[in-house]
Amino acid sequence: MPGHAALRAVTTPTPLRKQVVERLREAIIEGHLKPGERLRERELCELLGVSRTSLREGLVELEAEGLINNVPNRGPVVAMVSIKAAEEIYQLRAVLEGLAARLFAKHATDAQLQELAQATAGLAEIYRNFSASPFLKAKSRFYDILLTGANNQLVAQVLRGINARVSQLRITSLSDPSRLEVSIKEIYRILDAVSARDEEAAWRASTEHVANAAEAALAILRKQQKHDMS
Repeated sequence: MPGHAALRAVTTPTPLRKQVVERLREAIIEGHLKPGERLRERELCELLGVSRTSLREGLVELEAEGLINNVPNRGPVVAMVSIKAAEEIYQLRAVLEGLAARLFAKHATDAQLQELAQATAGLAEIYRNFSASPFLKAKSRFYDILLTGANNQLVAQVLRGINARVSQLRITSLSDPSRLEVSIKEIYRILDAVSARDEEAAWRASTEHVANAAEAALAILRKQQKHDMS
């Protein structure tokens, strides 16, 4: 599995299983490990510098997240994101993120509003010089603040539960260069709405952001599917 040097684990106090999960998750989300690619245990153990036991524990966790499928007679492979699965994820995101934005506009403290503004400014800087890993970390920070300020643990739990597949689709949608400029403008509209404490505008801005991301990602996935079938 050449070209995956970024997978090599860093020696830190972090448990090996967690290191395995984080490295593989990043590699899948950022496209270093492609959908349908077979994950060979021996090669991954060498790249990550871990035992098969640690690797297998990590693979089980990633399978639970929907990033890996265990295929009979082939073993673990990077999961393909089907059109239907992507549509369902975006439908769920639209409702829950719209609700989170509405609740943030209602419940967030002034300090949380300031944090969200700072996170948005950080995102804008990354959009200007886009790189997948910093982008995903900055986007996670934005949504962590939004979900904390929304003060609804169930909404936060469900959205965080699908975060890995959402992140994978985010990178897909932003592989269209024209989407980058539009996306950050949509984020600023969410910020403006919650800053004005306008719950309805916050709902609209958030659901429109997800709908537009869905349109971009699904167009790319359909094009890829058509190419694979030709």
